[in-house]
Amino acid sequence: MAEKHNAPKGPNGGPGNKMKIGKPKNTGKTIKRLLSYVAKSKGLLAIVVLMVILSAGANVAGTYLLSPIVDEIGSLLSTGSRDMSKVITYLFVLGCIYLLGVAAQYGQSRIMLSVSQKTLNILRKDLFDNLQDLPIKYFDTHTHGELMSRFTNDVDTVREAISQGLIQTISSIITIVGIFVMMLSISPALTCLIILMLFIMLNIIKFIGKRSSNYFRKQQGAVGKLNGYIEELIEGLKVVKVFCREDKTKEEFAVINEEYRKASTNAHTFASILMPIMGNISYFNFTLTAAVGAFIILSIGTDPSAGLSLFTGGIKGVLTIGSLASFLQYTRQFSNPIAQVSQQMNSILAALAGAERIFEVIDTPHEEDEGYVTLVNAIVKEDGSIEEAGERTGVWAWKHPHSADGSITYTLLKGDVRFHNVTFSYDGKKTVLKNVSLYAKPGQKIAFVGSTGAGKTTITNLINRFYDVQEGKITYDGINIKKIKKDDLRRSLAMVLQDTHLFTGTVEENIRYGKLDATHEEVVEAAKVANAHSFISRLPEGYNTMLTGDGANLSQGQRQLLSIARAAVANPPVLILDEATSSIDTRTERLIEKGTDKLMEGKTVFVIAHRLSTVRNSNAIMVLENGEIIEKGDHETLLEEKGKYYKLYTGQFELS
Repeated sequence: MAEKHNAPKGPNGGPGNKMKIGKPKNTGKTIKRLLSYVAKSKGLLAIVVLMVILSAGANVAGTYLLSPIVDEIGSLLSTGSRDMSKVITYLFVLGCIYLLGVAAQYGQSRIMLSVSQKTLNILRKDLFDNLQDLPIKYFDTHTHGELMSRFTNDVDTVREAISQGLIQTISSIITIVGIFVMMLSISPALTCLIILMLFIMLNIIKFIGKRSSNYFRKQQGAVGKLNGYIEELIEGLKVVKVFCREDKTKEEFAVINEEYRKASTNAHTFASILMPIMGNISYFNFTLTAAVGAFIILSIGTDPSAGLSLFTGGIKGVLTIGSLASFLQYTRQFSNPIAQVSQQMNSILAALAGAERIFEVIDTPHEEDEGYVTLVNAIVKEDGSIEEAGERTGVWAWKHPHSADGSITYTLLKGDVRFHNVTFSYDGKKTVLKNVSLYAKPGQKIAFVGSTGAGKTTITNLINRFYDVQEGKITYDGINIKKIKKDDLRRSLAMVLQDTHLFTGTVEENIRYGKLDATHEEVVEAAKVANAHSFISRLPEGYNTMLTGDGANLSQGQRQLLSIARAAVANPPVLILDEATSSIDTRTERLIEKGTDKLMEGKTVFVIAHRLSTVRNSNAIMVLENGEIIEKGDHETLLEEKGKYYKLYTGQFELS
């Protein structure tokens, strides 16, 4: 079985160390960056801001009209007049203002939905695009479910904040500024009380928000960990049941679930207490303002000639009952935006935590590639010289530019792979390969055997440059593979893994994945080489049969055959078979070997196998132990030496 190098896990495949998630690294930077995504919809956003201004302005202006309405009604009551014309005019204007505000609010909500979806579309695209460029090491150290959580839970929290929290925040800021200006115009003295209460509110929000943001980050990390565990257990459910580990997995799930519950409870507790606190402060503020306002009216009266009239009565010079009514309404409206922002704190803080986790993936350095040697179509002239071709010729060459003199040389792609004193470690601590040297000439079949963890799969990982060697070098047709662009290097290779993976699509599309421009005839020919044509023909719709759930409607052996056919249609000069026939019965394996003999003609083939019967016809067999080649030679030679390979072949020693 091929060795794997994944993230540390606990007993029974459970999670490893307890999750450690610190405080948000840079909230301000996260907000700024998230807003830069929103700003990509500048036109729509400008319309939204305009509508927010209209909506907030209508709310503020409508409240101000309460003053003349109340004063006019008071005047009518005091004089006994029945002339309601002014009151009706004010009410009509008030109705028009509020109608405009309602229309603007409806428009901003509809447009903001488009803005938020467009923003998330770009955000998901950047996240997915960056995932494609990350090194294999990143996926070896992160669970699939945890990464999926970035696309689902984290993106969803950002959606809520953009579609609701952002517009609410902008509206609240505009409303607060408008109300503050109107308050000053009515009574600077009463406004001073509001400023004092605002200072208290802001300090409470700062105190609670600082603690809540940390817990929201922990919550998002916990839900990612929870998803990772669930995804892992569902994928390995058969193993869980075979070994009767249902109770153990329930216990482990309960621990992770409880960790998520605690983080979520703490986050929402701190965020939720803001609303009632703000509400109670606003009620107290309303009562205090009403008392002070009544005292001003009763003590100073409505005489604008009083010394403090400008301070207490604003631009009118007098504080009337109507002005006080408007001011008290502003007091409630002034508290509401702050309370609404605090109410949105849940989604805002969760969104910032989710956005930070998304940006962590986007900011993860891409797979490094300093290669400059590329693979090109070529023509071999009569004199043996090589010339680059603009169209497919069936002949490939390495295009090697030389910076020293600016010249370009071409080397035919043959498949000559050599290891020169290669030493490698995944983590920089444990050495997996120790001073390994080997060569594989074009047309040779090289096999690797040895116990699990001996370094067999590591060798193939290094050939593909999934990882780079720390010491020594690997050459491909005489060129150091570090000089070859990774995409071009991998185009010259085909790999059949022990763990097959089929995509949602037809059988033909899955085979064509090895060569996207392959014709139907080429696909069929590749299937015949892999001995898959027979069972494909018996499927309900043949090559057009849809596969879903990683080919769940096929047997394990059939999935492996399609994987081999995928490599066959690519038809590269180097073929790597990593336990490729481990899921196939012995009879089918012999049939495949007959078919792949044709596929292997003229190719360099690396084979990793536990079944020693599959490596007997190899040109060279490498026996690995603890990262070192302890024996090498063909089948007969190794049997004559009566060493480790002899013991393996005769059953005196078993591969673990």
